[in-house]
Amino acid sequence: MSCPECPALPTFWQEAGRLFLWLPTPHTQRKVVRLLEAKEGIPAPLSVQLLENLGLAVSIAQGALKKTLEGMAEVLSQQEMRASRALFLAGDRDPCWQDCARVELLQELFHRTQAELLLEVLAESRLTTYFQPIVQARDPAFVVGHEALVRGLDKEGRLINAGLLFAMAREAHLLYQLDLAARRTAIAAAMQHHLQGDLFINFIPTAICDPAFCLCHTVWAINRAGIPPQRVVFEVNESDRSPDLNHLQRILHFYRQAGFRVALDDLGAGYGSLNLLHQLRPDMIKLDGELIRGVDGDPYKAVIAQKLLELAQDLGITTLAEGIETAGELQWVCEHGVDLVQGFFIAQPQPVPLQPAG
Repeated sequence: MSCPECPALPTFWQEAGRLFLWLPTPHTQRKVVRLLEAKEGIPAPLSVQLLENLGLAVSIAQGALKKTLEGMAEVLSQQEMRASRALFLAGDRDPCWQDCARVELLQELFHRTQAELLLEVLAESRLTTYFQPIVQARDPAFVVGHEALVRGLDKEGRLINAGLLFAMAREAHLLYQLDLAARRTAIAAAMQHHLQGDLFINFIPTAICDPAFCLCHTVWAINRAGIPPQRVVFEVNESDRSPDLNHLQRILHFYRQAGFRVALDDLGAGYGSLNLLHQLRPDMIKLDGELIRGVDGDPYKAVIAQKLLELAQDLGITTLAEGIETAGELQWVCEHGVDLVQGFFIAQPQPVPLQPAG
C-alpha cells in the first residue's frame, strides 16, 4: 500500500533555476556577491542581480546549486546562514505569492542539499532492520520480544549508523520520510522473519502531522503482516517527543485505539519524566541506558532508578531496563523488580531475531 499523497523525495538541486536570497546586513550581501563574482570553487552563476531589501537573484546552472551553497556556507558565519532567507525556483521565473510559504532559512536549504546520502538510501530502499532481544529480567533466556532498530546500507552493503541518517533528516526536514520508511522496513522485516513475541517500534512524534493520516499505512502494514496489535509496542523517545503535548496525546490515543501498546523510552534522561508519566500514562517505561550504566556502583543513580521503579510498580506500569552491559547491572535491576531487560550483556542487535521461549 503506497500513499500517493506522501511528500516525494526532493531532487530540486539537480535542476537549473533561480536562487533568491534575502540577507541580514549589507556586509553579508557583499560577501555573497564577492563569492559569486570570484567563481572560485563554485560553478559560475549565469547572472547575479541585486534586489531591494538586501536581496539577490542568482541564476543557477543545472546541477550547480549544491556547490554554490557549499561556497556560501564557507564564507558566511552560522549566524548569517540562520539569519538569511532563501528560495530556489526551478526554471527562469520570478517568485509569486504562492511561493511565500516555500521561503526558508539559507541554512535549511543548505542542509537539504547536503542530504544526498540519506536521499539515496531512501530512494533506493537501502534501509534494513536489526533486532535486539528483550528478555525477562529474572530469566534472561526467556525472550519476550525484540526492538526493531533501523540501519542504513551504503552501495557496498556496509552498515550506516542510524544516528547519522536521523541527524541528516532533522537538518534537512526529512524526518517524516525517514521515520515512515523505518517503520515500514521494521514491519516488513518482522513479517519476513515470522517474528514471534512482541515487536517494539520507535517513532518520532515530531515527524507526524495528523495521526489518522500519517499512521494509517503503519496500521495497514501491521494488519497485512498478520501481527496481532497487542504484540506491538510503539516507543516514544523523550528527547524526540513533540513540544505540543496535545499532539503527542492524540498520536498515542490513535495507537491505543488500534490496539497497540505504548512505551515511554529513555525515562530518566530528561527533566520532564515524571510529568510525562501522568500526562501520557504509558503501558511501559524504559529506563534510560545512561541511568542504568554502572547503577550497581553509583549510589546517586541507584536512588533515582529505584524511585522510578517503585513509582512505575505502584502505577502498574511494566518496566524495562535498557543498556544492560554487565552482570552487576543485571543483578541490581533484578533485585529492584525490573520486569524486562535489554542490552549488549544480553544480546547485541542482529539481522535475524531470536526465537522466544515457549
